Amino acid sequence: MKKDKTSLSVLVPVYNEQYLVENSLKRLFVLNESPYLERVQIIVVDDASKDNTPIILKKLEKFFSPQLSEQLPQQSQPSIVFEWIFLRHEKNCGKGKAIQTALKRANCEITVIHDADLEYYPRDLLKMMPLFVNKHENADAVYGSRFASSEYRKVLYFKHHLGNVFLTFLCNLVSDLNLTDMETCYKMVRTDLLKSIPLLSNDFRIEPELTIKLAKRNAKIFEVPISYCGRTYQEGKKISWKDGVKALWVIFTTTFSDNIYNAETNAETEEKNRANVTYCSKNLSRLARAYRFNKWVSEKMRPYIGNNVLEIGAGIGNLTKNIVPRNTYFATDINLSHIRSLEKFSEDKPYMSIINLNLENPTDFLKLSQKVDTVLCANVLEHIEDDRMGLKNINNALNDNGRAILFVPRGKWLYGQYDKSLGHKKRYSKEELYSLAEKSNFTVEKIIPFNRLGPVAWYVNSKLLRRKTFGLLQIYALNFLTPILKRVDPLIPFLPSLNYIAILKKEKQQLI
Repeated sequence: MKKDKTSLSVLVPVYNEQYLVENSLKRLFVLNESPYLERVQIIVVDDASKDNTPIILKKLEKFFSPQLSEQLPQQSQPSIVFEWIFLRHEKNCGKGKAIQTALKRANCEITVIHDADLEYYPRDLLKMMPLFVNKHENADAVYGSRFASSEYRKVLYFKHHLGNVFLTFLCNLVSDLNLTDMETCYKMVRTDLLKSIPLLSNDFRIEPELTIKLAKRNAKIFEVPISYCGRTYQEGKKISWKDGVKALWVIFTTTFSDNIYNAETNAETEEKNRANVTYCSKNLSRLARAYRFNKWVSEKMRPYIGNNVLEIGAGIGNLTKNIVPRNTYFATDINLSHIRSLEKFSEDKPYMSIINLNLENPTDFLKLSQKVDTVLCANVLEHIEDDRMGLKNINNALNDNGRAILFVPRGKWLYGQYDKSLGHKKRYSKEELYSLAEKSNFTVEKIIPFNRLGPVAWYVNSKLLRRKTFGLLQIYALNFLTPILKRVDPLIPFLPSLNYIAILKKEKQQLI
């Protein structure tokens, strides 16, 4: 994204708004005053209106056509590019579904939702835009709050306000946010982030669902006070107490759900691997809840970690959080969603640098040549076809006598559905690790068996039950049982482990 200019997609769900929709859409031309916008895309979705709304939208579609716009007087033409798209549902599906339909066509850098009534003022969008462009704020989402201090608001139903406050309170409680207005229409979100979140609600439940999922994705959320002129039910207000009850249920279900990643569309990810990347994202999100287990892994590695570290495949930072701070710390990944999560995590850590790096690509390592004393590579080596090339690249990044610390799955007999879903190409034996290290100009300092009770659970779930993802209850159980696993592990050296932690030392002679 440019630092001085950006673009905005406006999603407009419409249902039975024949008296207001024209004025509501024409109000959007105020966006022409924004110094930050170079393009505006307005996507209108008629959700099978039963009044004269379709006729009015058809007229507006012709009015806003590029051919007619060119014939308008010079003073009427916007200085930025406005693109209008008009879509229609043949069957009424709800506000959430209309938003999902519009979002598929959104191609600007930022997306905002705008209702087709006249309760909101598009001029307030001008106040929300700078938080995305300003590099200091670097927002992921901005909510327009009707209840924060604003110039004015129309006084309406107390019970409706009370319900809104209650739903906002519940959302804040489960997501650990401090929003003042969760139900606001004006939610402005980075388009790539918004598209990467699976939205399942077809009605007003989309408001709490999106909010909780943004929180789970560690989005950087701001609020901006906006003006509000709510209408009465006699004037056509559609939300009711029934929607409030539905919202309670979606808050409950979304709280215990980890369905927060859509299939990735990164250019680096081949079509056939996109499902695997999605499972990886979901499993990483779930493993973040097993913070005791992640801490146990980092404790086993910590005695061998130096002060200048390169972490390959840092994901969403499950391991990183237990390793920093260091003198320098390069956290890398190839998944752009993970890169953004790491960038948010590193904002107050000047020693951290976030890099998009492919373990199999030697050119990605050119700037890192001999710059670090430790390379952490946890749950990555088994994902690539050419693991020797991967270790060679790791070797080139290390200075003399530097260490590579590998965390890899062990035991070919355990290879099953979990491995396939996670994109594992193999599981390693100790002999294979020794051979791979020797061919890559490393000497093996130590190979540590890790988690000797793990193979039983892995075999049952992956081989017998053929599960693709870690169950949420399993993750909670893993986190609860980690102190026991940690104590028992050294007492049963005769059992095979689920993983190996390999400590490799770089030989002084460079690999050619």
